[in-house]
Amino acid sequence: MKAAVLHGPGHLSVEDVDDPRVQEPTDAVVRVVVAGVCGTDLRGYAGLPGPANGPRCGHEFVGVVAEVGAAVTTLRVGTTVVAPFVFADGTCRACLRGLSTSCRSGGMFGVAGDGGQAEAVRVPFADATLVPLPVDEHDERLPAVLALTDVMATGQHAVHTARVTAGTSVAVVGDGPVGLCTVLAARRAGARRIVLLGRHETRTRIGTGFGADTVVGSRGEEAVADVLDITGGAGVDVVVDCVGEATSTATALGVCRDGGTLSVVGGVHSGVDVLACFLRNITITGGLTPARSYLEALVDDVLAGRLDPSPVFDLSVSLTDVAAGYEAMRTREATKVLVRLS
Repeated sequence: MKAAVLHGPGHLSVEDVDDPRVQEPTDAVVRVVVAGVCGTDLRGYAGLPGPANGPRCGHEFVGVVAEVGAAVTTLRVGTTVVAPFVFADGTCRACLRGLSTSCRSGGMFGVAGDGGQAEAVRVPFADATLVPLPVDEHDERLPAVLALTDVMATGQHAVHTARVTAGTSVAVVGDGPVGLCTVLAARRAGARRIVLLGRHETRTRIGTGFGADTVVGSRGEEAVADVLDITGGAGVDVVVDCVGEATSTATALGVCRDGGTLSVVGGVHSGVDVLACFLRNITITGGLTPARSYLEALVDDVLAGRLDPSPVFDLSVSLTDVAAGYEAMRTREATKVLVRLS
């Protein structure tokens, strides 16, 4: 079969690899219909630190079950399914507490197993990992479902852990797909005011469509001053750092009110000033998203027409052209790339 293979920074190709097969009774093989390119993938492509260093690529996919192991009981061949970005056994203490990303038997697709940017994927612990969909592989809502595998689930996690409710003011630092989906999640939670900090017009336009009330295009100390001005000097109740670099974290702390909450979901973190949070009674939350815990409810909302995060995908490519998709994201010509295999 064909799969995206990363050989080093900037060197991505689509190659023939061995077909996946059932290796354990709890496995399933899924034929991929649509896959996504994530910012985490892009870091590996750029040679930056992070979990996605190849050789296989991708942890976001929707597909159709092609084969199941003897112990799989909830899935059958031909079922359309969506996978969270991490597989997990579903039975350990961490999984039972809803923390599938802490499962010691689990792992991230494309890091500890097959990548999603491929014609097919072996899925360990298929019953616990995959969510069946009551639609076929041609359903027009699959891009929206695909967004749930990582970025929309992460936005939901950021808002949930920060306890955003009606009346909460929220600032979202970063206009990448996670930031945009966080805006959408905050709006769904009933946030009173949402400020999106981002400076890429094509992205902030999506953020405005998702519910951002105000866009702040400045950076650093100027951005902090702008948000404080918008909020009458008070700052916001909740800040979500969707970037995780030193500058974004400093900005996030600068716009958070004393007694507020900092939700950290950006993939790379330079460290939070814990003393500053202590002195200002700022709660730190967020973390690596256990997407499986959110997936079923989000799928229900997509299929019922209550949720549509698909606008984060503004470029679609074939698997053959996936390298061009990576380049489009690297140069910010695309916000997020969808890879079609069917």
